[in-house]
Amino acid sequence: MSEKKILVVDFDANSLESSKSLFESHGLKVVTARDGEAGYDMFKKEKPDLVILEAMIPKLHGFDLTQKICQDSKGQVPVIIVTGVYKGSQYRNEALRFLGAAEYFEKPFNTDKLVDVVLNLLYDETEIRMDLPSKEKVLETLKEMLEKT
Repeated sequence: MSEKKILVVDFDANSLESSKSLFESHGLKVVTARDGEAGYDMFKKEKPDLVILEAMIPKLHGFDLTQKICQDSKGQVPVIIVTGVYKGSQYRNEALRFLGAAEYFEKPFNTDKLVDVVLNLLYDETEIRMDLPSKEKVLETLKEMLEKT
């Protein structure tokens, strides 16, 4: 399993450091940025597999950054929004339906749940592909089924 890279964007240095430690303890490479513009630059430079960002960040709002990342990656890089300000189902629904966010957490949030979501978003697709039979095996099975009819 290759090392996955995540980008964490938050204005708060303590939050960045705790997120970095948390995800590195799960075998992930973590890069960080302290504002939206730096986050977008880091996204283009580092090409992370997943982004976690605070909604209220300077220079480029987290909602705008979410849209840019989702558009640039054509939805291939999941974005998780965390916020202590935008609370309520209307913000969550907007982020998930219209901005392209993969998940939305209100602060304070359950750290274990965040880790589970991150790991599921990063690794489920790979595991599913590994479980699927090869194209040749599928064709062989179909051929056998057709011969029996």
